[in-house]
Amino acid sequence: NLSNPTMFLLLGLSSAYRAQVTLCLCFSLIYLVTVLGNLLIVTLVWLDSHLHSPMYFFLSHLSFLDICYSSVTLPKILGDSFSPQKTISFVGCITQIYFFLCFGGSECVLLAAMAYDRYLAICHPLHYPVLMSKKMCHRLVAVSWLSGSFSSLVQAFLTAHLPFCGPNAALNTAALYTLAGTVAMGSFLLTLVSYVHIIGAVLQKGAGTRRAFATCTSHLTVVSLFFGAGAVAYLVPHSSGSKEVDEALALLYAAVTPMLNPIIYSLRNSEVKGAMRKAL
Repeated sequence: NLSNPTMFLLLGLSSAYRAQVTLCLCFSLIYLVTVLGNLLIVTLVWLDSHLHSPMYFFLSHLSFLDICYSSVTLPKILGDSFSPQKTISFVGCITQIYFFLCFGGSECVLLAAMAYDRYLAICHPLHYPVLMSKKMCHRLVAVSWLSGSFSSLVQAFLTAHLPFCGPNAALNTAALYTLAGTVAMGSFLLTLVSYVHIIGAVLQKGAGTRRAFATCTSHLTVVSLFFGAGAVAYLVPHSSGSKEVDEALALLYAAVTPMLNPIIYSLRNSEVKGAMRKAL
């Protein structure tokens, strides 16, 4: 029944066998690096007492989110690489949409919470231990998970009730864009406001604050990569003939970004590098 589908046919990235082998190897490597790199960050934060601070508490949750985020799509892609029939059930599709949006939305809010943490540390250093207490850290993480879960639940429900063969329901479509935009743009604006205050404090207070700003560079790089790739993949209009480009951009956002986050933090953060040396 076209109006009530039970299964979707996945077209795949390529029908050529050699291209399928190459893509499968690439995705396997990306997924392996993503899982091992983020798992390393989680383990280091848990084991090393020097990393028991709010900044690294948030970082460990970001790494866990990246593992979950990439696990929603990459194993399915790898499983379908050599399958003669690339399909996904209707329930499986909606479930995948829910978890993909849940982890993506939670990461948006968590990145905003990490920016707020850096704002308090740099602009209010004397009050920072009180303002960013252990209880506040857990509350911010809970807000990120709950907001991602709630928004994705509504979006998955609305998507499940869209007509898949025929004109889309305008109300459902508008609600989907509004909800997704609220989570993504709200998080981005909160992050932007935090960094405007941080940069203002750095310009006013001099060298000591500039050294504190060095702790922001990894987070700022991750934020730029995450929101930048998302904007290019989903907001910039693409021509109808650029199917391969659209697929590559979507994969960059869903697969490559979670792989790069632990690399960025390990290369640009002296405390993480020190914890790695101690562990080794």
